[in-house]
Amino acid sequence: MPGDSDIIRAALERARELGADAAGAAPASRLVDCPSAVADGYRGSAAGRGIYIVLALHHPPERPELDLWEEGRGTPGDRILQGIAKSLARWLQDVYGVRTRVIPYQIEDGGIYLKDAACMAGIGSMGRNNLVLAPGYGSCLRFRAVWADLDGLEEDPPVHDSPCAGCVGYCIRACPMDVFRTGRYSRERCLARMEADKASGRMRIDHCRACELACLRQNAPP
Repeated sequence: MPGDSDIIRAALERARELGADAAGAAPASRLVDCPSAVADGYRGSAAGRGIYIVLALHHPPERPELDLWEEGRGTPGDRILQGIAKSLARWLQDVYGVRTRVIPYQIEDGGIYLKDAACMAGIGSMGRNNLVLAPGYGSCLRFRAVWADLDGLEEDPPVHDSPCAGCVGYCIRACPMDVFRTGRYSRERCLARMEADKASGRMRIDHCRACELACLRQNAPP
């Protein structure tokens, strides 16, 4: 029987086979008091043991339909991630007998701070626009997670240097909600734009990506 560390490596490889563009693992205990949880006053993880396998899907600008939000259905990109997460969870149960749980997206539903988890899992680093900046993908990744009753992360994941050093802050300038007006990101102001769009009555909502796309355009290779 393979050890937990071998199962984790196999699970990350399987996640990519299932369609994840990137994947990493982080101990659940590290998410309990992660930076976003401390800032918001929430517990960052309902579980204090096991690991979170973080799944990432690339949302390139040329595929805006992945971010179109639909009432009662979420976004197509999130539905893809949900499918990958469910398949990975079943695979871990069937092949290795590991207890798993697909993590809800919203914190209030039992979710985790996915961006913190992605950074802890070595997928990327937190940018000034409060998005994860990942090598090869910039800030155009979306995340989901699977909890697995595993231990055995043998080493810390790679730490990525933030590409924000020396940047003049194109993301901050592009924000229509001025979410950085106090010098720190305001989740409330950002969500106000999204909630207003949802309340507009339209069936499909193209969420604001101004900071994300400004970052991508200015930092694209020549």
